[in-house]
Amino acid sequence: MGKKRGSPMNVVFGWLRNLSMKVKIILGALLAVCAFAALKSIVKEHHYLFIASEAIHLAGIIALIYKLFAQKTCSGLSLKTQELTALFLIARLICSTFIEGYIITVLDLISFLSTLLVIWMIRYKLKSSYIKELDNLRLSIVVVPCAVLAVLIHPNTSHSRFAGVLWSFCLYLEAVSVLPQLRFMQNAKMIETFTGYYVFALGASRFIALALWIILIFETRGHHLFLAGSGYFWFLAAFLAEMVQSFILADFCYYYMKSFIHGQLLRKMPV
Repeated sequence: MGKKRGSPMNVVFGWLRNLSMKVKIILGALLAVCAFAALKSIVKEHHYLFIASEAIHLAGIIALIYKLFAQKTCSGLSLKTQELTALFLIARLICSTFIEGYIITVLDLISFLSTLLVIWMIRYKLKSSYIKELDNLRLSIVVVPCAVLAVLIHPNTSHSRFAGVLWSFCLYLEAVSVLPQLRFMQNAKMIETFTGYYVFALGASRFIALALWIILIFETRGHHLFLAGSGYFWFLAAFLAEMVQSFILADFCYYYMKSFIHGQLLRKMPV
């Protein structure tokens, strides 16, 4: 036991706990910059990062499907987050009819169909284990602001205004789609193992997507933010949406990794 307590990881986390919040933020920012630099040097083709981001998201959904079929329960899962996920995925698939699609469209289609399976399992097959009272974040609070923002700020595409509005709507909605799941876990005061895998996969997915934005902004010396859009605000709004989702998940992912390194499972939401 003494050896475990004196392990390098425990010593590092003990040192981190004693630091001020300001120093922790600075160290976190430096670590993120190093991670972005590493990705930039390793990945030469930018679209590979976007593919990796979507693939990790899909892996998280597959973890949920395994839980549903193996454990025969949907405890710990938010149906509303799955419905929001299906909504932004179908919006993105519709956009693919206006914008040339590639492997991302295939990944989106698989993710959409997998999400529909999760929704069907929660609604019908395993509905007795779904705790509706804990899944109490109103969808209108999430969907309506995203729709209004999409109408106001969207890209001016060469295809149609509808395609631009729909594309921005799916991006804004994706940024906040995890909120019902986080609210569910806060209400339940616990985190089910496979739900933790899913939320961590979302966090990893968004980190890679944010890294892609940072790399593009760096390589274009900031011009990427103002390439096109409604009043030059579209790319800036899209970048801010990506940052919002990353920060929403950052706290969870930090405590999840901390628990994992300690050889434990994250059982409670951090407060």
